[in-house]
Amino acid sequence: MNEDGTGLLTIGELARLTGVPVKTIRGWSDRDLLPPAARTPAGYRLYGPDAPARLEIVRSLRELGIGLADIRSVLHREYTVAETAAQWADALDAQIRTLRLRSAVLRSVAARGSAAEELPYMTELARLSARERRLIITDFVEDALDGVDAPAYRSGLLAATPDLPDDPTPEQIGAWLELAALVREPELRTALRRLAEYSARTAGESHAPGETHAPEESQTGEPDAMGEPPAPGKPPAPGEPPAPGAPHATSEPPAPRDTRTSTRPPDPSAQEQAVIRVAELMRVRGEAAVAAGIAPDSPAAEPVLAELVAAWLPTQTGTADPPTEDGPAARARLLEQLETAAEPVVERYWQLLCTVTGRPAPPRWDTAGTWTTAALRAHPRPYELDRSAFDGTDPEQVLRAYEAVTRDVAALVAAVRPEDLALPTPCAGWTVRQLLDHMVWENLMATSIAEGAPRADHTADHLGDDHRTAFADSVRAARTAFTGSGMLHRTYGPYEAPGAMIVQQVVVELLAHGWDLARATGAPTGLAPEAAEETLAAARRIYGAAPRTAGSSFAPERPAPPGAGATDRLAAFLGRDPA
Repeated sequence: MNEDGTGLLTIGELARLTGVPVKTIRGWSDRDLLPPAARTPAGYRLYGPDAPARLEIVRSLRELGIGLADIRSVLHREYTVAETAAQWADALDAQIRTLRLRSAVLRSVAARGSAAEELPYMTELARLSARERRLIITDFVEDALDGVDAPAYRSGLLAATPDLPDDPTPEQIGAWLELAALVREPELRTALRRLAEYSARTAGESHAPGETHAPEESQTGEPDAMGEPPAPGKPPAPGEPPAPGAPHATSEPPAPRDTRTSTRPPDPSAQEQAVIRVAELMRVRGEAAVAAGIAPDSPAAEPVLAELVAAWLPTQTGTADPPTEDGPAARARLLEQLETAAEPVVERYWQLLCTVTGRPAPPRWDTAGTWTTAALRAHPRPYELDRSAFDGTDPEQVLRAYEAVTRDVAALVAAVRPEDLALPTPCAGWTVRQLLDHMVWENLMATSIAEGAPRADHTADHLGDDHRTAFADSVRAARTAFTGSGMLHRTYGPYEAPGAMIVQQVVVELLAHGWDLARATGAPTGLAPEAAEETLAAARRIYGAAPRTAGSSFAPERPAPPGAGATDRLAAFLGRDPA
């Protein structure tokens, strides 16, 4: 308080009392936020006893980001604090959205390693309106499908637009930026066109062969999809559950539905529901087969395929020349559908759309799809499973064979020099390094099955910089898992494949690939003589009934020279030339 007894404060005293700098108080006074109560004869400002409280109000509102003009309106009772707070909260939300947008653009630039020239374009993409975003997708779809008579496929793609929410997350903005870049890639256009052409070629026919017409309207008011299910990775239409890994190659979203007369999302048709069930069955069975260690070209794969084909056949009603029973024609069609649908770039397109729109991404189909397509190639026609292939696997004998084979193969691996890693091998065009990586993978995969957590990193590098240590470690881990988990005495999968037979498959693989390594490096091929005969007998029992096709692990059997040892005869049985 001023010492003159008036109760007035100088600007310096007010500053010391409140902690607000003199310069700030003077500026707020000049803007009529804190008018002085009086002035000294020399013209200096004096403030009344209410000034500290008023100053605290101004300071609090400023710290909340409210502008000086609005603060003046509050202090002059033109607006209430609540009205001003609501207005500035809205403005702050807008500023936060802008900051998120900038953050997403910068993070995308950092992740993509974008050049400086790309930054303005990416910023512009992020600022587009919903209509402008839809136009990008519309132009892309129309260009990619130009001239292809697949109206249901086209309308389904056009119905799936990247509608960002009003307050998108950085992940959604980043997904939109990636999506906008992806639709500029020729690879995606080519893949979608290929799928559209397949859709046009295989849709059900209600006209003379060679003619193409738009599908008829169904009674539900939607284009009839002719029994074609959606494909892996597509987002569900409103009211529909995701279709995880559907077994058809169209990659076609459900046709748009007329919902103008109802606010309730329409339910999937009976056909679509059947397709979704089959898709889920294929995913579950395929992943279970991988988890159980069932090789796609082994006899244990046939019952799985038979179940899947039987469930899939009814979904083909209404397609051109639908198969009615399990056989070569049905399996060839299902294989074609799966191979056509195997478009990673299209799957990425739908994943990004799901992220942009906030829809849950459907389960991945790659593990089950890879196994099922390999099994269909290896088993082009059905046959009765001979369960004797599951018999005759003595656990202790299998373990002894594994130890003998890995002992001799480990000695071969230890002798491989760095300069040998690039040498060719007799196996599928692999180099020595690729062969060693596969052998390590066989051990790691069997270990993961024994531990109940099957690996899915087949394409990763399992060898590293030290191939000797990598192989030795994988053998040690596998043997520990085989004995510690009880794998040799358990069964796996819905068809109860013995764990001992899964280990026996690994023995066959390692001995055959050990022969490949010996031939590649010029070493003797007579590996593990005490286990080679029984391993050859196991290979004949496990793989003897399986067709040797492009999808098999092994080529057709070749003749072995007279007097050949068991390992050479094993190599010949599995398609190598031991001559």
